[in-house]
Amino acid sequence: MPIFTTRKNKTPLGIYIHVPFCRSKCQYCDFYSVTNKDDKMMDGYLKAICAHIKESGALAPGYRVDTVYFGGGTPTFFGADGMATILTAIRRYFDVDSGAEITFEANPDSVSDKLLTRLRGEGFNRVSLGIQTDDDEILKKIGRPHDYAQAVSAAQRIRKAGFRNLSFDLMYGLPNQTLNGWKDTLERVLALNPDHISCYGLKLEEGTPMYDYREFLNLPGDDLQADMYLAAVEILRARGFRQYEISNFARKGLYSRHNMKYWTGGEYLGFGPNASSDFAGRRFTIIRDLQGYIDGIKNGGEVLQEMEQIPVRERAGEYLMMRLRTCEGIAREEYERQYLLPFAPIEEALERCRTFGHAVKDEEGRWRLTPKGFLISNSIISDLLLIQEKCEPLQRINF
Repeated sequence: MPIFTTRKNKTPLGIYIHVPFCRSKCQYCDFYSVTNKDDKMMDGYLKAICAHIKESGALAPGYRVDTVYFGGGTPTFFGADGMATILTAIRRYFDVDSGAEITFEANPDSVSDKLLTRLRGEGFNRVSLGIQTDDDEILKKIGRPHDYAQAVSAAQRIRKAGFRNLSFDLMYGLPNQTLNGWKDTLERVLALNPDHISCYGLKLEEGTPMYDYREFLNLPGDDLQADMYLAAVEILRARGFRQYEISNFARKGLYSRHNMKYWTGGEYLGFGPNASSDFAGRRFTIIRDLQGYIDGIKNGGEVLQEMEQIPVRERAGEYLMMRLRTCEGIAREEYERQYLLPFAPIEEALERCRTFGHAVKDEEGRWRLTPKGFLISNSIISDLLLIQEKCEPLQRINF
């Protein structure tokens, strides 16, 4: 039997690598990272994560890895040698598809021609570049370690190295940002010809520096943030980008295959401190402690801070919550077949949303939220989850 036939029958799997090292901590960031470039710590992390990958690969013979994502932190600050070593370990201990999407995140200040050429040669084929804004004053205020000129140079270097799938991360709702300024930002970054754009509204989390002095930041209000979001939807649509998730837009066929696993219930394994997994019916998260992770892997200790098996009804709630983040939306047949719960009460609520322009139903019977609906998606989804809680399981399904 040909090897590709065997692979075809395997379950798709995504792998996420959390690289917790950064040059400096952004003022709004609540992701787990460390800012001291300690070579001993980096070496310990590399040995631990490779050992963890080896250990886990033996548990996944029936899986085929079709996406790998290096996030952080700042993977490129960790360096090409370490990233290449980790990717080699993944290929050695997992069945990695030859057409796998392999992404790494990068900050503009941490890329070089040498690094990019090495990573392209190792098989990385997608880059997510954290630009955030083209306004240097705002970049300073939010603690980014680069200016816009570095972002432009980084994008050009990435293309020169041969990467044909380039994504930009942008933020709106930033200090002193105006609607016209945000529109200008979009136009300037579009001139760099990205294939994918993620637009995230600033959300300040408790415990971050910006949260503590938020009253003094002159942040755009909710209405202005909404206008910024809708402007991005219109501008990107006019420039040939398809919106496929609340915050994500791509040229045809170039959506993030890895991130779609999170939004559509695919399986994935996370490695590194604070990485999460959804694998074999269980969800688990690694401890938010780099040294604890290194010691735990080295000494055979416990590195998981939580693990749970997800009941079917909770999975049904996740279906509503995550699928309604996407432009693919939800459908009666999928919902009732997978979760044995009635869709009619959900559809009644969505019909009411449709009257306000917050939801639409396509010719195939799939429901999705509109851009205006995305703005209040938390409220809509909360209502649907309350309705779902009251539903009794179906006794019989006819399709």
